Amino acid sequence: MVRLVGEGVDNNIYPIKEALRIVEELGVDLVEINAEANPPVCKAMDYKKFVFDQKKKLKEQKAKAVKVVVKEIRLGPQTDEHDFEFKLNHAKRFLQEGSKVKVEVFFKGRSIVYKDQGEIMLLKFAQELEELGKVEAMPKLEGKRMMMVIAPKSTKK
Repeated sequence: MVRLVGEGVDNNIYPIKEALRIVEELGVDLVEINAEANPPVCKAMDYKKFVFDQKKKLKEQKAKAVKVVVKEIRLGPQTDEHDFEFKLNHAKRFLQEGSKVKVEVFFKGRSIVYKDQGEIMLLKFAQELEELGKVEAMPKLEGKRMMMVIAPKSTKK
């Protein structure tokens, strides 16, 4: 015994053979909706069309989803002013395109003793990009790298 629901069907309880005969006459499939119910609930529907519509909806949702791109910029603890400005201009362009920017100061060898310089450089970088982006993650040291994430400010108002 199953409870049969769907378009063009009397919503009622039928023996399984009778339910199969009804959906066969309609030219659709018998799909089990809820096996836990007493009696189980089955729906008369075109299953291939249902699966096609589900895939189509999923594809549309993926197309509408915002893809977050993270661009990386690497600096050293003693990066000079020209290189700093050059990389700053790249970061500005990335933020204007809508990408997040991950700024990294990489300490080679014994340069780890200058971690305060690296933090100052990252904070200066964030200050220069203040009008285009907001700091998502403050500078933190992980091994020989100090990193910070800057997200673009939303353009919607």
